[in-house]
Amino acid sequence: MSAPLRNGPLRNGIARQAAKIRRWYLIHKWTSLICTAFLLLLCITGLPLIFHEEIDHALGDAPEPPAMAANTPFVNLDRVVAAGVAQYPGTVPQYLIFDHEEPRIAYVTVGETAAATDNHYSMIDRRTARVLHAPDDGNNVMDIIFRLHVDMFAGLPGELFLGLMGLLFVTALVSGVMVYTPFMRRRDFGTVRKNRNTRVKWLDLHNMLGIVTLCWAFVVGGTGVLNTLGVPILNLWQADQLAQMVAPYKDKPAPAKFASIQAAMNTAERAAPDMTPSFLAFPGTVYSSKHHYAVFMEGRTPLTSRLYKPALIDAETGHLTAMREMPWYAKALFISQPLHFGDYGGLAMKIIWAILDIITIIVLASGVYLWLGKRRSALEQRLTELIGGAGSETAATVQA
Repeated sequence: MSAPLRNGPLRNGIARQAAKIRRWYLIHKWTSLICTAFLLLLCITGLPLIFHEEIDHALGDAPEPPAMAANTPFVNLDRVVAAGVAQYPGTVPQYLIFDHEEPRIAYVTVGETAAATDNHYSMIDRRTARVLHAPDDGNNVMDIIFRLHVDMFAGLPGELFLGLMGLLFVTALVSGVMVYTPFMRRRDFGTVRKNRNTRVKWLDLHNMLGIVTLCWAFVVGGTGVLNTLGVPILNLWQADQLAQMVAPYKDKPAPAKFASIQAAMNTAERAAPDMTPSFLAFPGTVYSSKHHYAVFMEGRTPLTSRLYKPALIDAETGHLTAMREMPWYAKALFISQPLHFGDYGGLAMKIIWAILDIITIIVLASGVYLWLGKRRSALEQRLTELIGGAGSETAATVQA
């Protein structure tokens, strides 16, 4: 067999590989460029949000409850809610939220109406019903950072836009792996070509750090995309399961009087004795109906603590009317929230999340640096640098 015929299939295979790498490279380039600025914003704002509890304490936005005897009982929840409403005259209660890391504290959210999105909240001592903290709404540092991170002060359109950027980020991760794989086959893991020019060294560092943080980036990117779908997921749950649960009350007028909040909570706890209350939604809020208190119960273990089961309590009679598991899509949303911020493993997990976040910032910034430098070079030269030098047969085929 002649040399040209013998080498033909090999060359064709190398040419196909080169064309494949070229396609993945272009996908990686453009998805990365489009989302990088927004990913940098999310990484930079996400860093302090990892430590939001510690920062809130340091800034005085989460004061410690005063020291009292360890066996001091909690007061009636009706008093706790009344204290929160009294803090903002002319408002109605929306949510009663429990802090399980600090059980002596509860948060009461109020608004001009139950459905109002412009609301206020107070931190209440459950032993005395005294207000410990009532911040100026949206004016503290962490609130501003949170809004930037979640929706860039643009509401649902901002959330969905950031979700799209998250999808591009996940695509960039997949395409980055496809581009980097040929490089990995020819070198030891983590190779940085120190004898080459600065840009090639940064290219190797960019690839190496990207691979090291790959799994974490997939988790944070994927859960971030899911979190941006929170409003549509909630709307779906309202139209589906919540509508079924409150159907018997569809044509009934709103209650003329309201049952005790404490009694409603006791009813929910008896209905789910192996669970603990996470929050109570008042009638008229998005998590309830105009006829019900909705008590969201959660598991007692780290795994089940984000799996909620709503108990609907008739707000007039205090009787339990319905209780069921949340659907799978809502469970996926609730589980993704602590995964996104590393908020399930204590301070050690937060530190790991912060380190990986900083590394991702370096990866993103180095990608911008490499792109600015590559603008002056041809695509074939960039691929040659990535694959490993003009001496390789694959690199020569890419240039052909």
